[in-house]
Amino acid sequence: MTKRLLLGSVVLKTFLLLSCITVFVFMLASPATLQAAEETEIVAEQTEAVTGGTGLKYLAAAIAVGVGSIAGGVAVAVVGSAAMGAVAERPELMGRSLIYVGLAEGIAIYGMVIAIMILMQ
Repeated sequence: MTKRLLLGSVVLKTFLLLSCITVFVFMLASPATLQAAEETEIVAEQTEAVTGGTGLKYLAAAIAVGVGSIAGGVAVAVVGSAAMGAVAERPELMGRSLIYVGLAEGIAIYGMVIAIMILMQ
């Protein structure tokens, strides 16, 4: 029974990690990033001098969202499994466990806020 639970936990964590990596890759190849690259090329053709600051800004925003999403996924995996274990033993802890899972999900939102702040400059 323990091997089965351990295998399920490993499969779940692997699935969460792969889904976060997939989201991160699609963030880098999103239409906004590609449009920013095209705009940078247009500006380069017009002014013939590009500093690369715009591209680095989009890259920094993508990294902030990607790392925040990965960290949020790992945090929800750990906190969610512990919270559901606690609820299985004591059902009156359901409210507190939802708060903890919500706080873990907030990590991804913090990454999004940082990305917006980077892009606004």
